[in-house]
Amino acid sequence: MPTVKILLILKQEHMTAKVRQMTSNSSGNPVANQFVIYTDEGTYFQSYDSVIAFRDNNRKIILDSYHWDYSRTTGKYRNQFLGEGIVDTRAKIDSGEYKLADLN
Repeated sequence: MPTVKILLILKQEHMTAKVRQMTSNSSGNPVANQFVIYTDEGTYFQSYDSVIAFRDNNRKIILDSYHWDYSRTTGKYRNQFLGEGIVDTRAKIDSGEYKLADLN
């Protein structure tokens, strides 16, 4: 059983986006309402209807100023997307390495 499920392929005149449902690290099963969106500009993490994080093609991170630490579930999959825990994320926000912005 594949661990990656392609939900949507969107082609517009100037942009291509592919959406992948995230999977559980423990079971490998698809996780409801948690998505990684690949675009020409970079990669987004979306939880439910909110964009939580964006990683541009130069690996710079922007987090949504309101939703980045919204819930336990969002945090779990944000950590998976970023490849780090909340302590590291907070430190990178404090140092200015990660920017906060309105992504929604």
